[in-house]
Amino acid sequence: MKSSLLRTPALCLALLAIAACGKGKDQQQQQQPPPEVGVVKAEPTNSPLTRDLVGRLSPYRSADVRARVAGVLLRRVYDEGTDVKEGQVLFLIDPAPLKAALDSSLAALAQAQATYANNKVAAERAHSLAPSGYIAKSDLDTADANERTAAASVQQAKANVQTARINLGYASVRSPIDGRAEQQQVTEGALVGQSDATLLTTVDQIDPLYVNFTLSASELEKMRAAQTSGGVTLADPNTAVVQIVMPDGSRYGQQGTLDFSSATVDPTTGSINLRAKVPNPQHSLLPGLYVTIKADLGEQHNIFLVPQPALQRDTTGAYLMVVGEDGKVARKNVSADQTAGSNWVVTSGLKTGDQIIVSGLQTVKEGAPAKAQPWQPGQDPGASQPGQAGNQPAAAQGGKAPSDKQ
Repeated sequence: MKSSLLRTPALCLALLAIAACGKGKDQQQQQQPPPEVGVVKAEPTNSPLTRDLVGRLSPYRSADVRARVAGVLLRRVYDEGTDVKEGQVLFLIDPAPLKAALDSSLAALAQAQATYANNKVAAERAHSLAPSGYIAKSDLDTADANERTAAASVQQAKANVQTARINLGYASVRSPIDGRAEQQQVTEGALVGQSDATLLTTVDQIDPLYVNFTLSASELEKMRAAQTSGGVTLADPNTAVVQIVMPDGSRYGQQGTLDFSSATVDPTTGSINLRAKVPNPQHSLLPGLYVTIKADLGEQHNIFLVPQPALQRDTTGAYLMVVGEDGKVARKNVSADQTAGSNWVVTSGLKTGDQIIVSGLQTVKEGAPAKAQPWQPGQDPGASQPGQAGNQPAAAQGGKAPSDKQ
């Protein structure tokens, strides 16, 4: 009984010591300074209105090379896949039948000219005899009619000769434009041009090139609405530029210029067809290639450029954490659908002067205080700032806990 009474005061003293220790720890936690965070101030600015779109390259001009006369294809006289000049001979069709047709036309012309000469002499003789009454009026009319008929036959024969010469010229199939000649479609010895103009090859002009792409009608309507409200200035179709990004991610060295915008919406896709012209002096771009393009469609006004590490997303959407005037952290839901370099383009949800948290986001909580420090590019957004050492455990600080100093 006596030992029990002795143990009771000792137990009470132990409980009081534990309670005092817990109270000291609570006070220590409450006395920890707010975490330091790197912030940037929101300042409105203007930025190019760009869109990342997918486009397909196509030749600036594409010409079909066809057989325009019937005959047997003798040979190809160009190297497939090489550049050719306008008027250069690409194929030869057997000219023998065409030359024979030209000779026949020349003979017919000579005959028509001889007939005309004879009829002309006869008409002149009839006219010389008519005043003396040695020839009837009907014979005079017949002589004149024969002369006119013969003159018409001469004109027809000349036209036939010209046609024969043209057909003979078509035996040498020439390139209609400067460009790169593709593979031949018909082999030597084939009979071409019988029922239609047989396709022999294609010549494509690849400097410059066209890049064809589309923009959704709803997106264009949004941009026009923003232009009406003064938030966007759309570029003149003749001055808007595009930058091509190659499949490996590299940028093409030449910029393109928008030169066509469809006036109608494609009913199957709900989009508008656009086209840009791109210089290709080194022939490094090839028709048919799909590329990513950054189209500069105008300028956006009063937007905010926010470093990419600052923007966060959840099921609600994009948001930023800011340090308010009261020194406490607040969440701001924003609209950010595109990037500009290393920044997000924020079009709504911010106001001038907001202190946007870029680094130290892991150490803050909405509604809790935070100490704002200017953020410098290159700071690791996931690392703790030097001023946050007080928030780390004592072992991480390399010193003793505050309670050990007491």
